[in-house]
Amino acid sequence: MSEENHLHHIIIVGGGAGGLELATKLGDSLGKKQKALITLIDCTRTHVWKPLLHEIAAGSMDPDRHELEYIAQAHWHHFRFRLGRMDGLDRAKREVTITPYIDEDGREVIPRRTFKYDTLVMAVGSTTNDFGIKGAREYSIALDTQEQAQKFHRYLHNALLRAQTQAEPLKPGQLEVAIVGAGATGVELAAELHNTTRELAAYGLDKIDPDRDVKISLIEAGDRILPALPPKMSLAVDVELRKLR
Repeated sequence: MSEENHLHHIIIVGGGAGGLELATKLGDSLGKKQKALITLIDCTRTHVWKPLLHEIAAGSMDPDRHELEYIAQAHWHHFRFRLGRMDGLDRAKREVTITPYIDEDGREVIPRRTFKYDTLVMAVGSTTNDFGIKGAREYSIALDTQEQAQKFHRYLHNALLRAQTQAEPLKPGQLEVAIVGAGATGVELAAELHNTTRELAAYGLDKIDPDRDVKISLIEAGDRILPALPPKMSLAVDVELRKLR
């Protein structure tokens, strides 16, 4: 039996900002000194700071330059990384199960695995709440993950290319983007989209007039944008956004 099997095993599920920082700090303080075995589980290979997702969605940031490889971080900070999505928990046996990892061609790369733990930390974060609104899940794109941000960017880019090359005139609403939620992410995404659509038009999409053809709507249930911030700041940002119209 290896020495690792005698160590207190801490499993952290979720490699977001909280889970990754915890794994890093525990690895530096306990893993390095062989006082505990630290394992981080996540369903993706890399971490991108969530507040940057709007820039990926708009196409104003190259994710390859800002993403962090979990396996490299684990090596540098004395914890283990295991790729997969947790889909089972047996509290009596103190075990977690993670799904097989399947590649783009549908082939199994890593089989289903089970890990025993002494301490389990769930750091899976939050996801967009659609409040059960009919059609919201099927016909909108949430902005919770890097994959979703890149999906939105591809969708936007393809819509602009389609508008540039189609023979018929643009249809009303063809290049309209509706952003639901005027918190920090929604506001920043609206501003980034305003800039990037104009940059794309300047780089050869000459059939598109951003001021005429591209419409960005920011929808908020509250009485002001950035409701978590002081009203004075919300008003100042509102004034700046209206200048972009």
